[in-house]
Amino acid sequence: QVQLVESGGGLVQSGGSLRLSCAASGISFSLYHMGWYRQAPGKQRELVAGITSDGGTNYADSAKGRFTISRDNAKNTMYLQMNSLKPEDTAVYYCNAVRRYLAEFNYWGQGTQVTVSS
Repeated sequence: QVQLVESGGGLVQSGGSLRLSCAASGISFSLYHMGWYRQAPGKQRELVAGITSDGGTNYADSAKGRFTISRDNAKNTMYLQMNSLKPEDTAVYYCNAVRRYLAEFNYWGQGTQVTVSS
């Protein structure tokens, strides 16, 4: 079955860095568009960054210049390097995989908590 497993979250001070990983199994990873989303308490889930199957990237305005999304198709893994973290980055971060071919295939990980202290 399909599994997306996030790791790398934790508690970090403001200005610090974290690197999130999303390990995928059960899908043809290289064919999927991948994304990082986050959800803070009381807020809707929002896109942080996305990377297409051919490596194109896009970022939320809040992430531009601080976060970098990447993928390693040989390892079936996506990453999110987060620098200059702020307290407002505190949220549960989710990995998403989507492919639209004849039908839509959309999968989510279980999330990893990122907490940034001031």
